[in-house]
Amino acid sequence: MFDQSPPVRLPAAPGVGFKAQHFSDIVNDPAPVAWLEIHAENYMGDGGRPLAQLRHLADRFPISVHGVGLSIGGEGRLDPDHLARLKHLCGWLNPASFSEHLAWSTHDSHFFNDLLPLPYTPATLARVADHIDEVQEVLGRQMLLENPSSYLAFDASTLSETEFLAELARRTGCGLLLDVNNVFVSATNLDYAPQGYIDAYPLDLVGEIHLGGHDEDADDHGAPLLIDSHGREVVDPVWALLDYTLAKSGPKPLLVEWDTDVPAWPVLAEEARRAEEALSRLKIPA
Repeated sequence: MFDQSPPVRLPAAPGVGFKAQHFSDIVNDPAPVAWLEIHAENYMGDGGRPLAQLRHLADRFPISVHGVGLSIGGEGRLDPDHLARLKHLCGWLNPASFSEHLAWSTHDSHFFNDLLPLPYTPATLARVADHIDEVQEVLGRQMLLENPSSYLAFDASTLSETEFLAELARRTGCGLLLDVNNVFVSATNLDYAPQGYIDAYPLDLVGEIHLGGHDEDADDHGAPLLIDSHGREVVDPVWALLDYTLAKSGPKPLLVEWDTDVPAWPVLAEEARRAEEALSRLKIPA
């Protein structure tokens, strides 16, 4: 079990996922947001504009590194080359936080551009714990693990998702990243109450809370089907779920994700402002 991790150093304030088209807006805004997130795989090269921009931003903002390609839940071993590139990035950047997804995206030598679900069983738990241990030992830092968006459930599962995540954290010393939009998407698709999920979640282990937009569709039977697209504003029911969560957890670092159909900076900044309002509602009036 990894037991020498530094604490997460993100402020309990809003951040946004950094997109290169917003670089000038962020640099020229005297108080844009409190912190920024990057996707690790976009910064594993040896130079060029992306790394130059990141070095500039890192002088001003705490940076959270979010991985999407480790395939923590995959059946095979972790890709040592990918892990080495990730170690190099975290080594020179020294981010305030590092996170990955509870998902898999590899099979044999194939990589799928999706974050695929897992059955919540003791065997899966042992495999994922081993992978988390390896990542934390190689990086020399704690990893936060994010709850997935779900579109199906496995009959083979013998643990709930919240039990699975809590046990992973207990075994490995990892922290958790709670995506409340993912909770809302999964609860709608699998027909359970999102507030009940939050009630069962180990909120004391949360290092970041994420928000994002989703698309609405319907399945073959006409039932609602939500897709975690990160391509639009956060909807009001997710903001309400955030309020419910923060009332139980207290202030946490809040990230607004917008990865597709990326809007102009003022639109994203407005979402960050709404996140700041959610935090301000926790403060006791003087």
